[in-house]
Amino acid sequence: MTAPSDILPDAAPTNWVDRHAPAALRPWLKLGRFDRPAGIWLLMLPGWQGIALAAAIKGHWPDPLLLAEVLVGATLMRSAGCAYNDIVDREVDAKVARTAMRPIPSGQISVKQAWAFVAGCCALSLAILLTMPLIAIGLGVGSLALVGAYPFMKRITWWPQAWLGLTFNWGALLGYAAATGTLGWPPVLLYASGVFWTLGYDTIYAVQDLEDDALAGVKSSALRLGAAAPQAVLGFYVAAFVLALAAAWVGGLGPLFLPLAALFGVHLSRQAAALDVTDGAGALKLFQSNSLAGLILALALTAGLWKGPVDALTRL
Repeated sequence: MTAPSDILPDAAPTNWVDRHAPAALRPWLKLGRFDRPAGIWLLMLPGWQGIALAAAIKGHWPDPLLLAEVLVGATLMRSAGCAYNDIVDREVDAKVARTAMRPIPSGQISVKQAWAFVAGCCALSLAILLTMPLIAIGLGVGSLALVGAYPFMKRITWWPQAWLGLTFNWGALLGYAAATGTLGWPPVLLYASGVFWTLGYDTIYAVQDLEDDALAGVKSSALRLGAAAPQAVLGFYVAAFVLALAAAWVGGLGPLFLPLAALFGVHLSRQAAALDVTDGAGALKLFQSNSLAGLILALALTAGLWKGPVDALTRL
């Protein structure tokens, strides 16, 4: 059995890595955050949303193979990004209670070994990327600049969560480009929506580390906003919702988009209403619920391919 102390604070006590993975593999799986899969969903879902938006505009279902490629690619790149982040942040992580037992600061994996892990994940991701149109390949390579800069943002700005939004939602552009070979205003608006969505949910996530971040001398939107964080998160989420509506409007999506989009908006507003900056455990649960929120938006975009009477009239 796994000792309770072996389970990282932001991982579920019943996570599959600690319950079922061989002991020798656990540090590597934790380096890639496989014990905390919410981040995989949050990186993958913008890509799925971009694919769904493209398919709805073209009037057909999303390509299952492309969805699978984005799932595998997002899993690999999230793992690589987490390992890279832990390499850069190893000294800061050692000072923060939530991160001190991660594989690198705890000495389970060396920096050299972690770099090899990053390289392996990136090589496999590149193999997937090369199957896509040229514009998608360019976007994929361009995302490395955002990924490379992210770990340093908490040292130079109060808004590293905004930079994470730019990084995590790049898949909306890449997914759309992979599906169509082009870009346009609909995916750009969807990308902007995702940036505000991430700014909201990662501000919620940062509530867990308010005291430790202050002691370690690193910055976050939660620290900057303080008691005003719930109101600010609501503002970020309103912007995300409005921009998602704009993406659907400009893309000419059908009316079935709206009921699920409304559910997406309600989900976000309830998060903001429930946020308590003194409750780190509650903030983690709210953050994790964003996997469902992102999936709802992806389904809403998919439903938008049905244009109902409009389709019938255009065929006459």
